[in-house]
Amino acid sequence: MVSSPHEAMHRIFQQDPGLFPRAVRALGVSFSDPVSASPFPTDLTENRPLERRVDTLLRLDTVNDGSFLLAVEAQGGQDADKPASWAYYLAYLYAKYKMPAVLLVVCQDRNTASWAARQVSLGPPQWPTLTLRPLVLGPDTVPVIDTPEAAAKDISLAVLSSALHSRAPESDAILKALAAALKGLQADDEDTASIYIELTEQGLGKTPAADLWRHLMAVDLSIFQSQTAQALRAEGLSEGLSEALLVVLSGRGIDVSDEARARITTCDDHGTLTTWLTRAATATTTAELFADTEG
Repeated sequence: MVSSPHEAMHRIFQQDPGLFPRAVRALGVSFSDPVSASPFPTDLTENRPLERRVDTLLRLDTVNDGSFLLAVEAQGGQDADKPASWAYYLAYLYAKYKMPAVLLVVCQDRNTASWAARQVSLGPPQWPTLTLRPLVLGPDTVPVIDTPEAAAKDISLAVLSSALHSRAPESDAILKALAAALKGLQADDEDTASIYIELTEQGLGKTPAADLWRHLMAVDLSIFQSQTAQALRAEGLSEGLSEALLVVLSGRGIDVSDEARARITTCDDHGTLTTWLTRAATATTTAELFADTEG
């Protein structure tokens, strides 16, 4: 089963193909910004019972560099069979479309990124016939975007940064900056903001950072349109807010007595729960949380 982070790491390039030249500049590689981008079929299967499928495949058209194919692979771990598959993809794409192709591999794990970045030569050592040279984006090559201004300047790159640094100490700052930028985007383009919210959620997977993202989105439900929001609505908004509140209190190390827990889980007033959830970001005790509220 394909994981959510896997989907987010290549789907972000479908959402914003122009992210490719911006992201790989950190690798010292220069590509012109595309003036157009067209999705291509990702199925590279031949008329044989062997299926080969790239994660994302785009045709990028530029003014200075002409047109080329961008194959994006999200790689979750080292796989000895992958270099041969990637070489096949590139040869197949060149043979089918008669245009150059670039392989971009996106990895959340540093060791996987280092492994994927190796040049692999196919053929005998005295005469390598083909050399595979993927471009690789990972935690060490995608910058930490931890201010609202930087996130608003390039939200796509900020979403990618949140996924690739989801286990890093900087993750909290990245997510807070991204949430602020998305709130600003929502005022102009709610649909696009919702897509970025969902991609961020997918990219975080089951990491601890996902709990913070859930809290940030739950505090302002007007921009909470992702899969988590849909789950909250399906299971009942009150129950979802209660769970989010307990997650935040636990994450901040605030002691929750059985009485306080019961008060939170039995409260069915959305306004009260939202007030408590907002206070949880700064409160130091549950007494501060409950001050001057009923429920």
